[in-house]
Amino acid sequence: MKTVYLDYNATTPIAAEVAQAMKPFLEVFFGNPSSSHQFGVQTRKAVEQARGEIAKLLGAHPDEIIFTSGGTESNNYAIKGIALARRDRGNHIIISSVEHPAVVEVCRYLEKQGFRITFLPVDERGMVDPDDLEKAITRETILVSVMHANNEVGTIQPIATLSEIAHRHNIVFHCDAAQSVGKIPVHVDEMGVDLLSVAGHKLYAPKGIGALYIRRGIVLEKLMHGADHEQNLRAGTENILEIAGLGKACEIAQRDLEKNMRHMQSMRDLLHDKLKDSGLDFRLNGHEEKRLPNTLSLSFLGVEANTALSELDDVAASAGAACHSDQVDVSAVLEAMKVPIEYAMGTIRLSTGRGTTEDDIDFAAKRLIEVISRFQDTDEAPTQMIPTSEVKLTHYTHGMGCACKIEPDVLEKVLRKLPQPIHDKILVGTSTADDAAVYKISDDQAVVVTLDFFTPIADDPYTFGQIAAANALSDLYAMGATPLFGLNIVAFPIKRLPLDVLESVLKGAQSKAEESGIFIIGGHSIEDPELKYGMVTVGVVHPAKIWRNAGIRPGDSLILTKPIGTGVLSTALKRGLLDADQEKVLYDTMSMLNATAFSVLKDFPVHACTDITGFGLLGHLSEMSVHSHVDVEIDFDQVPTLDNTMELIAANVVPGGTRANLNHVSHLVEWNLALPQKLLLCDAQTSGGLLASVPCEMADEILAKLRERGLDAAIVGRARQEGSGKIFVK
Repeated sequence: MKTVYLDYNATTPIAAEVAQAMKPFLEVFFGNPSSSHQFGVQTRKAVEQARGEIAKLLGAHPDEIIFTSGGTESNNYAIKGIALARRDRGNHIIISSVEHPAVVEVCRYLEKQGFRITFLPVDERGMVDPDDLEKAITRETILVSVMHANNEVGTIQPIATLSEIAHRHNIVFHCDAAQSVGKIPVHVDEMGVDLLSVAGHKLYAPKGIGALYIRRGIVLEKLMHGADHEQNLRAGTENILEIAGLGKACEIAQRDLEKNMRHMQSMRDLLHDKLKDSGLDFRLNGHEEKRLPNTLSLSFLGVEANTALSELDDVAASAGAACHSDQVDVSAVLEAMKVPIEYAMGTIRLSTGRGTTEDDIDFAAKRLIEVISRFQDTDEAPTQMIPTSEVKLTHYTHGMGCACKIEPDVLEKVLRKLPQPIHDKILVGTSTADDAAVYKISDDQAVVVTLDFFTPIADDPYTFGQIAAANALSDLYAMGATPLFGLNIVAFPIKRLPLDVLESVLKGAQSKAEESGIFIIGGHSIEDPELKYGMVTVGVVHPAKIWRNAGIRPGDSLILTKPIGTGVLSTALKRGLLDADQEKVLYDTMSMLNATAFSVLKDFPVHACTDITGFGLLGHLSEMSVHSHVDVEIDFDQVPTLDNTMELIAANVVPGGTRANLNHVSHLVEWNLALPQKLLLCDAQTSGGLLASVPCEMADEILAKLRERGLDAAIVGRARQEGSGKIFVK
């Protein structure tokens, strides 16, 4: 499958010449540059040659260049170094409102240390007004930091004018030039900067290497302490391999700058022209002319960028906004530029590079038009759908499964404002957080009804239908009810997916309905830009045998019938990080009915029960403990988890819903765990197991029967004493 890379502002490949220049220091020259023998002399020469090449590119003196681990360290050193060195002169720092997090977060940290930060506004094109800087300066101002070119929209700031204003007031000026070095001329004297940050991986050098320009006479407080490397400014044995690569990359950048600028701009403009001719509704972000030659930030009306990019898996680009169930997170840059939300949520950044070809642009334009047209009603909307066999459903959604639930805190704010229905036949209603509604029909029969639906959690439509149906039926089992029948609920993107996909989803659901012994006898559907599927499920239970989430008794044991970790693994799946075996285990777990667990538990006294879904183990347990007015204890080591879950969390493969769950329950939980373990206990599950509170004297017998039936069940905790519902995790 052809793929096109248009995300050069995120990172660049290592240039062939750069790799060749690095090779000797990987295979032959290994000496410590601080050593006086011949092995050290060889590598010292390489370091100084690279320093000289960077200085030439920037129009600086070699002794004004020090090596760092990248743009983030350079920004940290520049800003913290000045702040600490000049603290006796003042505590005020000025930055623009469109800075990279590597600047913003440093300043947020300094705020906690007593510094005052002013954020300069920008206009609708992302440009800082020099008059605003002049007005913001006070007697306490010690540093101004404004980026050269914005990484998202490409706008190039009037650095020379801004630095001149700062210098009139004897203020140091720092510039984050990570995105501009190698793309446009960057000359420190012409710009008038005192400090300037460089990131190697933005100009075809390796990741993990950068540089900081420090004008002669500027004094920084040291951040890295140790030996006197880098003119006693940055301790640590030099990374010769990558320093050599950065030096070569800067040499190439200076040699080919004009040619590369022309090429990148021609490719950028060709793409822009093709999209303008398509009839798509979008707006350009950034300055029309004073913009990086390779950067094209476009906001498409009525489009959710991440969802579009997931579908556009053969073109690499970046989104400027992320949509969640309760909000749209627009980048700080777009917010500062006041891009209307209906456009901002559809922002896609496309950035060209030296290797971008006209064929790449033709392909990318065609694919962009195909995908965006499915969101917008245009004449260019494709008449031929992608073949069903090639559909990957998780690429057509902004989030997956129960992790897309509205955050508990947000939902509670709404529900608190609604009246609670009260009637003697309503046995379970909205006054608790139970899994279903229960309505009394007679003295020996009550009907249990619930509704559940979500976005695709699996790439295969049939499997998605199975998981969604198993998840919907789980609510009945969690209430102690026997299922009777189900109703489909469907939202389907007619313009984006072939109808065969819907047929497969419904067949998958039907297979699980048959396994549970029920029929699906109707439903409702609407057209929607995003596929969603679920079921209304109806069951029956004796009014005296309802399992509620309230009812935990002190001394009870807590039994979990399925391992957790499906939220993390589903996120890993969408990112392409699972192999076929791991994928099968994940799907088998989520599509497994809780019917077996129910058939075992119904023969024992169950004091309280729930199923573990979008709010995670601790989120659903907190509903049980709070409504039961009983404090509970969880033993982390006893909680069954899917393989590789902890490793993925350590790699930051975590759904947004999982982090929201952690925030929601933290005030109720006392624990002595590291963050990855906390996240696992709060992981947003889809079609998870049952969590049952049972008499402790029967727990071992129940567990044995569950395991005899093939379930990976465990006693994960116990109920302590009556209380406020706190959860103690050990």
